[in-house]
Amino acid sequence: MTHVIITGGSSGIGLALASIYGARGARLSLIARSRDLLQAAAQKLTSKYGVKAEDIRIEPADVSKGDEIGAAISRCVDALGPCDILVTAAGVVEPGPFETLQSAAFHRQIETNFSGTVHAVRAVYPDMMRRREGHIMMISSGAALIGIYGYTAYCASKFALHGFAQALRSEARRHNVSVSVCFPPDTETPQFERELASRPREASVVMGAVRPWTAEAVARKIVRGIERRRFEIYFGPTLYLLGRFGPAIRPLINWWFDRAIDRHGGR
Repeated sequence: MTHVIITGGSSGIGLALASIYGARGARLSLIARSRDLLQAAAQKLTSKYGVKAEDIRIEPADVSKGDEIGAAISRCVDALGPCDILVTAAGVVEPGPFETLQSAAFHRQIETNFSGTVHAVRAVYPDMMRRREGHIMMISSGAALIGIYGYTAYCASKFALHGFAQALRSEARRHNVSVSVCFPPDTETPQFERELASRPREASVVMGAVRPWTAEAVARKIVRGIERRRFEIYFGPTLYLLGRFGPAIRPLINWWFDRAIDRHGGR
């Protein structure tokens, strides 16, 4: 039976992925900071998707703390067996102009979005190498493909995550371990609702015109990418073009962003 470990599994994209895999009979380990949210997620999986309670493990942990996430994943493995698929969906976004963004908020995003993924991967990678099987899915963001006004910390964390995924893929393939990274657009999640409250007007000008995806739609595309062992997974034509032809088209998109901000951002 497949064992799927999901950080950030209590809500949003992580919970949507758990719902898909749970309905397919997988064992699920959900990791997030809030025990209450994890318990609610587990109850939803059992009542709505028919997942057996004994096939769900919840572990409250902060992914930014390496020892904490390592111990949590170790307990998940002890309870439900080796990790077959790791999904790093835990993340945080706190937008704001760089000059007003507090240092703590900047580092929190780097430590959660980037270092948190590294900690989770480190906890499962040696065993995947030994068994010569396993899949690691890192959930990045469209913000990993182009800089966005008011998102200096978030973009930095997601750009770094993309580079980490590229380098790890080149190493992991020798051990028959698959690595993927995906770049979702704005997605309807509790995190997104909190983000909108502090999103700078300038960012809304260039980002707000596109309708957010549902977490379920994003999750379905991620699962298909894992099944096909794709390395990079894009959502929508703009992000696809940025991912495939970024150096060629990024100046044009930056020009459009700048024009839009100059024209409307200050109003």
